[in-house]
Amino acid sequence: MIHFFGNESTTVFAVQTKKKSNADEMSAETISKLNWLFANAHKIEKSVLTDFFIGPRAAMITPWSTNAVEITQNMGIEGIIRIEEFQKVAADFKDFDPMLSQKYSELNQDVFTININPEPILYIDNIGEYNKQEGLALNDEEVGYLDNLSKKLGRKLTGT
Repeated sequence: MIHFFGNESTTVFAVQTKKKSNADEMSAETISKLNWLFANAHKIEKSVLTDFFIGPRAAMITPWSTNAVEITQNMGIEGIIRIEEFQKVAADFKDFDPMLSQKYSELNQDVFTININPEPILYIDNIGEYNKQEGLALNDEEVGYLDNLSKKLGRKLTGT
C-alpha cells in the first residue's frame, strides 16, 4: 500500500509498505515516527492525489529512497519497501530531466508499479548505423571496438 505524507501543494512523500489494504493501516506510533522523519510532514488521508507532480521514474529506486528506508529500519519501523519524494508542479511544467524523473498526472496506489514487457532481443548487424539511428553518441573508436568484439565473439560461437 502507498501512504502519502507532506503537503499536497508542495512536497509529498510516498511511502510504500508491504501491507495491501486500508484494513492494515499504519500504527499511530509508526505515523508519529514518519511525521518526525519528514520534518513534521503529516499523513495525508487520501489514497489518490489528483494533481501534477515530478518525482523519480517508477522503475528507478533512488539512492535517497534506499537511505530513507534504512533509516526507518533503524527507527524500528517495519514493513517499508520504498519512500520517494515528489514535488507539486503546474500542468505545463517541463523543466526536469526525463532520464531521472517523470511527470505524474496523479499519485495513486500504482505509482511504483511497472507494467513493461521486455522487448525481444534485437540483433545489430551494423553498430555504426545503429549508433546514429538511436543517438547513442558512441565515438568512432568505441564503434570500432564493438565491431571487432562482435567479430571475435562470432568466431568463438561458430568455432571458426
